[in-house]
Amino acid sequence: MAKEFIYHGKTMADISKLSLEEFALLLPSRERRKVKRGFTEAEKKLVADIKVGKNVKTHCRDMIILPEMIGKTIKIHNGKEWVELRLEPELLGHRLGEFALTRKELRHSSPGIGATRSSASLSVR
Repeated sequence: MAKEFIYHGKTMADISKLSLEEFALLLPSRERRKVKRGFTEAEKKLVADIKVGKNVKTHCRDMIILPEMIGKTIKIHNGKEWVELRLEPELLGHRLGEFALTRKELRHSSPGIGATRSSASLSVR
């Protein structure tokens, strides 16, 4: 049996019944402040598009994941490409940008010719 998701002592059914102001009281202070101050026009359009359910792409990386977004799939821009994200209940209260990383892990290969004195003995081929 799957474990039921609980966010700050409330089940997903209880959270979906809350208004935006009541949900804001459950959020950490930084996210609560953003919700209380109101959303930008682009963020309001994003929420409306998600409710309609059409294919949604967004640059609003600082948008907070709200209960009405749960269960939808959206694409977030990371500066180079679109990263597809399925919004699950565990993501509530996080920001979209947290899940579309803008920097890749840096991996170095072997040092090039002339990089160190020890590389002088390597063949050029």
